[in-house]
Amino acid sequence: MPNESDPIVIMDSGVGGLPYLETARKLLDKESFVYLADRAGFPYGTKSGDEVRRIVLDRVARLVERFSPKAVVIACNTASQAALSAVRAAHPALAFIGTVPAIKPAAARTKTGVIGVIATAQTVRDPYLDSLVARFAPGAIVIREPAQELVAFVERRLFDAAIEERRAAVAGHIRRLVDAGADQIVIACTHFLYLRDDIAAIAGAGVDIVDSRGGIAHRLSVVLAERALLRTAAAPDRRGLFLLSGDEPAEAPYHRFAGEFDLRGPELLTLS
Repeated sequence: MPNESDPIVIMDSGVGGLPYLETARKLLDKESFVYLADRAGFPYGTKSGDEVRRIVLDRVARLVERFSPKAVVIACNTASQAALSAVRAAHPALAFIGTVPAIKPAAARTKTGVIGVIATAQTVRDPYLDSLVARFAPGAIVIREPAQELVAFVERRLFDAAIEERRAAVAGHIRRLVDAGADQIVIACTHFLYLRDDIAAIAGAGVDIVDSRGGIAHRLSVVLAERALLRTAAAPDRRGLFLLSGDEPAEAPYHRFAGEFDLRGPELLTLS
């Protein structure tokens, strides 16, 4: 059974979940963290739900075997929608926290009644998004904007791209949402958080940019408290470990991301 000294694992298809780790680490400052960027499975958003489910089940099983975590955060909307129920069934003693589009807070804030959702190709067409809209925003117009190419842009180009390139990358997507009347734009892919300031600049005044980082960190703390798994003494090393799936050496951008988020690594989670 998990105990309070076990680490918390956060995983995503790539670097998108690192801002979620950063937020969780600030709230849970005594905990130890392991982060997996699933380079071998990247990207999730172009794959079928069944394929994403298979990949996530495999990665979680490997992480559980190696680290015996007390909680796992699936810091990816696509993976959460496809695989959260499956990993919970496979590991019933383990706490899992998923990431879903922040439709509820956007619906509470909108004045125009129009909400934009920018996400991966898989997330915008997943029936789970329909259920969130039906539950939390039944009277709103929800416009879905697939922006799959931005995932690879963040993963490969973020540190080399000038501000003009970043804003050009998001401009078409955001202007379509704003022109349709959206006063709330939900960032429903964790990778897009790195472009949040650029999205806000293109959207302009009067448009709120909504994400779920704070909500997921709070939910993680509540779940750990309910299970009496919060650390009472600080972990010896609170920097955290950055893992990269696959057998090839880590490319330069992953070293940069590890440094930016003050993580050890990257180390490899080999799949062979």
